[in-house]
Amino acid sequence: MAIAFPKAKINIGLYITEKRTDGYHNLCSCFYPIPFYDVLEILPAPNYSLHISGLNVPGAPEDNLCTKAFRLMQQKHGIDEVAIYLHKHIPMGAGLGGGSSDAAATLKLLNELFDLKLPTAILKEYAAALGSDCAFFIEEQAAICTGRGEICHPLPLSLYGYHLVVVYPELHISTANAYRHIQPAPVGYDLERFLCTHEPEAWGTVVVNRFEDYVLELYPDLALLKKQLYEAGACYASMSGSGSAFYGIFKKPLTDYQWSYPTWQFAIQND
Repeated sequence: MAIAFPKAKINIGLYITEKRTDGYHNLCSCFYPIPFYDVLEILPAPNYSLHISGLNVPGAPEDNLCTKAFRLMQQKHGIDEVAIYLHKHIPMGAGLGGGSSDAAATLKLLNELFDLKLPTAILKEYAAALGSDCAFFIEEQAAICTGRGEICHPLPLSLYGYHLVVVYPELHISTANAYRHIQPAPVGYDLERFLCTHEPEAWGTVVVNRFEDYVLELYPDLALLKKQLYEAGACYASMSGSGSAFYGIFKKPLTDYQWSYPTWQFAIQND
């Protein structure tokens, strides 16, 4: 038996810099892990099965990233069948990376369960084959991510002592549609250096998520959500990924939420 608690992430700045010849886009973003977890358990079994509880996850089991991660490891290393139990807390289509994190955790747990002793570099290679941001979740450390999101450079950024509020408007944003509506452009400044030399209070006028304009055009009411995060005292507020979750970084915990949407609050720990 092996158990893990896959983390969500937020994007601090997200820039689409180039359309690639393979149909993907190059990006530049800070991925930051947050203490918002799914629960994953893997057990040896005579036949493969995937059991999902918590939030509803649409799609066939064979299309789930956990299944794809298992099939990849089985193909590469001939591992035996397993039963995977996934309890979903992290909402889908929110820009929080929950599915990618589950896939990365599956790779790590299978590595542990079958004592494969695969190094981190190989696990990242496998993760990158599953999805653009899966590789980040192998180590779950703040990073500047480029390429499709699979090239991760550790970032000495800590939000320890801050509080994070995540608000999910319960809208599923299609990442593919979002990319189709983005005009690639250079970042225009050194994101890594800026984040490491400025406090979150200074990020708001510089560090942007370029998917926001597209999402706010589709759902104008979400602009009010971001405004309310700042009015509640956020040092910095942004949409994560291609949406639709928004987050605010606060110096102290909020005692009164003003949103009817699902809302979570976390103290950022010094991992």
